[in-house]
Amino acid sequence: MSISVKQMLEAANAVVTKITPAQAREMIGKGNVLVLDVRDAPEIEKSGKVHGAVNVSRGMLEFRADPDSPYHDKAFAKDKTVILYCASGGRSALAGKVLKDMGYSSVYNVGGFKDWVDAGGAVEKPVM
Repeated sequence: MSISVKQMLEAANAVVTKITPAQAREMIGKGNVLVLDVRDAPEIEKSGKVHGAVNVSRGMLEFRADPDSPYHDKAFAKDKTVILYCASGGRSALAGKVLKDMGYSSVYNVGGFKDWVDAGGAVEKPVM
């Protein structure tokens, strides 16, 4: 039986809590947080990213998040709160579900980068 993207998003949104930019800023202020941008590099080059965010494109997420992978990124730790975003919230929801499946327990989706910017969140501009 096949599954559609809509069904995948529904499943992801059922297990990954959606938060507002204000809630994300509050969590970031408490520390021990990984802010994760799952957009592709060309998107970040055009718009910048959330201040302090780590960029791991959606296609490399599992490899960066798994401590047993040769591509593991030390920024990932299962005791951290993980806040994800992408362009509109879909990829970050799917990525959040994968992290939950991998044992990360404190995972949140702040949605789209534009939502962050519109709420006055701090941004690192792209380097030209």
